[in-house]
Amino acid sequence: MYRKMMIDELRSKLDNNEVTGEELFNEAHDLANKYQEKYNSFVTIIDKYQFNGLSDSLITNIPYALKDNYSTKGILTTASSNILKNYIPVYDSTVYKKLKEAGAILVGKTVLDELAMGGTGTTGHTGKVKNPWDEKRMIGGSSAGSAAAVALGIVPFAIGSDTGDSVRKPAHYGGVVGFKPSYGRISRYGLFAFASSLDHVGIFARSVKDIAIVTDILKGYDENDMTSLPDEDIKYTEKLDLNIQGKKLFYLKNICDIAYYDNPSNNLKEILNNFQETITNCQKLGIEVYEEEIDIDLLNAIYPVYNILSCAEATSNNSNLTGIPFGVRGEGSNINDIMFNARTKGFSELIKRRFVIGSYVLRKENQEKLYLNACRIRRMLVDKFNTLFTKYDGFIMPAGDTVAPKFDERNDNLSKEYLVLGNFMVIGNFGGYPSITIPSGFVNNLPVGVNITGAFKNDDLVLNIANELEEIMNYKGMIAGEDDV
Repeated sequence: MYRKMMIDELRSKLDNNEVTGEELFNEAHDLANKYQEKYNSFVTIIDKYQFNGLSDSLITNIPYALKDNYSTKGILTTASSNILKNYIPVYDSTVYKKLKEAGAILVGKTVLDELAMGGTGTTGHTGKVKNPWDEKRMIGGSSAGSAAAVALGIVPFAIGSDTGDSVRKPAHYGGVVGFKPSYGRISRYGLFAFASSLDHVGIFARSVKDIAIVTDILKGYDENDMTSLPDEDIKYTEKLDLNIQGKKLFYLKNICDIAYYDNPSNNLKEILNNFQETITNCQKLGIEVYEEEIDIDLLNAIYPVYNILSCAEATSNNSNLTGIPFGVRGEGSNINDIMFNARTKGFSELIKRRFVIGSYVLRKENQEKLYLNACRIRRMLVDKFNTLFTKYDGFIMPAGDTVAPKFDERNDNLSKEYLVLGNFMVIGNFGGYPSITIPSGFVNNLPVGVNITGAFKNDDLVLNIANELEEIMNYKGMIAGEDDV
């Protein structure tokens, strides 16, 4: 009954006593269970309505879902890894604490790619997450379950994490809105670290306004996170409807031109056509859109640089997963055997491969050639985009180079050109920029999105532009399959 409603609509119903928080929770709880076997969104579904919050927050009594790599005291938190399959934290992450204090009601903890290291939603220890628009397809990752829960209408918003594009790419595949704010805008205390210099808290919803509502509650300085930013007394919900006429956006001409590709797929052709329609909508709003070109060799470095840096940081951050301080204990008569067996059995092949790469990159004899060179190229990319952001208010691109892939579909589009368009959103993590994906239409009956990225700390402007564009494109509030998911 309420699954199509967004936060402000539910707030009105609650305030007018047309529905109670417990009734909203029960509906979300029932939907979560109904669709669990088919789509596998959740690791844990909360059984009972529990309210301990304030009474004057916009999200008081609003149900939500939380990615299972956020620490929740007394609630199973697995990061979708066998090594943590029985782990129950003794403290709350700042994100969970703020949501609880604001009165939001947790419905469940969602499935992710193991330890958030993946982009498919297929490597979690409880199984793969299916796309609600087509169960033969991926929803993307790593924040797969959170994206699917919002796309299904189980909850109006969900929390994810974004280290490369782990919120914004699933939003593209799932027909929802996915936002990664500026680095440090929301505290990462209690978020299991993947790559600390790239990790961001992320939010899914079905409208930009709902994203702004949740961001307003979560943002702010946290003494437990030395990278967190001061609040700055900006209310994003109050900045959504500002006049954006005359704002300037740019896109990368060379990778958004179909003539650039030797053998473009039909999906790519349609996605680039959809992007041109989005540019036209921007111009209708009075936004000026310009073409820019960046050295293709520098763009081609995005993917390998991300792999090097993220694997190196992941190896370091997860060195504590030994089965000794916590996690599933391995067998053995000494500490070395216990740790060896715990990590061998506790991690999937993908995770072990990433740790091997990270360890290799960090070896003393390899640091200069691999790790430090990757850091330098990251700096070159960030410097280039910082310069562009002095000329423009934002960067707009298609949010991906394809629709949601099938599980059994081999990706033949592995040219450097496809890799750039499929992985450019990592730039937002390299520079800590605010970045949002919003639905922009359909290709072959599957949703696609457009991504807007702005300069560091310009979260309000990015949300403002996205909100105005969302209104003119009219894909707000979509639910996969409507009533007959």
